[in-house]
Order: sequence, then C-alpha cells, then structure tokens
Amino acid sequence: MAVIHQTVLKPTKLELLTPWLPSRPWYQGGTGEPELAKAGGFRLDDPEGEVGIEFMVVTDAAGAHPVAYLVPLAYRGAPLDGAEHALVGTMEHGVLGPRWAYDACHDPVAVAQLVAFIDGRVQAQDQNVSDRPDPEVTASYTGEGSLSTDFTTADDEDGTGLTTPQGTILRLQRVLQPAPDGSPLAPQGTIGQVAGAWQTPGGGRARGLFAVLRAGTRA
Repeated sequence: MAVIHQTVLKPTKLELLTPWLPSRPWYQGGTGEPELAKAGGFRLDDPEGEVGIEFMVVTDAAGAHPVAYLVPLAYRGAPLDGAEHALVGTMEHGVLGPRWAYDACHDPVAVAQLVAFIDGRVQAQDQNVSDRPDPEVTASYTGEGSLSTDFTTADDEDGTGLTTPQGTILRLQRVLQPAPDGSPLAPQGTIGQVAGAWQTPGGGRARGLFAVLRAGTRA
C-alpha cells in the first residue's frame, strides 16, 4: 500500500495545476487565472511502490459558475522517458525529494491500475490516509475477458479518450457533471465505469461519473 506522507510540497499541487489547466482543450475557463480548490478524489496503488497515482478533483471558481475537473496525476522520482508532453511540472517533496508530476492518462503504470480497478482487481484508496479503501469510489465492468492496457491517449474538448487497437475507448470525464439524484447513469453502450463524489464550493456533496468504458467496434 502507498504511504501518504504528511509533508510540504514546493510548489503545491494546486500551484502546479494553475498554469497547466488552461492549456487543456477541455478547460472551460476564460483567459484569466483559475481559482482552484481541492474538492476530492482518490488514489490507486502501484504494486511496485514506485509511482504515486492520484485522481484529484479540483474546482475552479474563476468564472461565473464553478467548474469541477478530474485531474489524474502520476508522481515519479525520475523523469518518464517519452512523456515530456505529459509533464505537469516538478516539485520538491519534503520526504521523497524531487518529484515529476505527469498527466496520469499518459503514464503506463497509472493506466494499468485504472484498468485493474475497473475490472475489479484492485480497490480505490483514500486520498489522504494510508492503507484505507475509499468506498465512495466505485467501479463496474460488464464486458467479457480481460481489459487491454494498450491505449493511445488523446485530449479533446469533451475530455480525454484512451483507445485500444480494437477500438475500445476509456473516456475520462474531465469536466464533472453531478448526477441529479446522486446515482450516476452511464451512457448506452457502456461496459464499464468509475463513479465518485466531490465537495461543491457551497459545501455540498456531488456524485457523478469519472470515467466510462465502451466496447470496440473494429474487426
């Protein structure tokens, strides 16, 4: 299990994300600087204990209406070869030293653990406490056979799509939408999903889809 250190990060995660978020095609803010706050999320464990994997929810209050974003991050103790385009930034960890923070959608370890979570092989972990599962974060899979981890990743205005050679698409909901009754309903044709909760700026609690998996149609 990953150990959550109570220590100082320089810069902080929100400071790293402030210039990075507006560079994403799915960012819905304006030209001004985001006003970010941590609103929730969860972690997944790397079996080798080398990569920190966090699915963070942040809210941006800079616009007329607050927006909640899902920001998966992978933390490494050394640069990831070939992933310069996915680097969010670097920071100094008070215990672990230098850390390279990547968009986890481009990190093979993080993607493999997300797939393992969807098909029931691992549990979501509490974002802030070591060795504590997070029951609020749920996953389901109704497909047949094991899931591939051979993905091509691409961002667009609607979020991030991870596509296998067979056409299966794992789509991350970067802009989170609260389910009206707190029970997220996946789109038709979905064979897997991840759902979770986050804090709203008004102090309430919202729940919605974090990711959906759709079967491929290629022969």
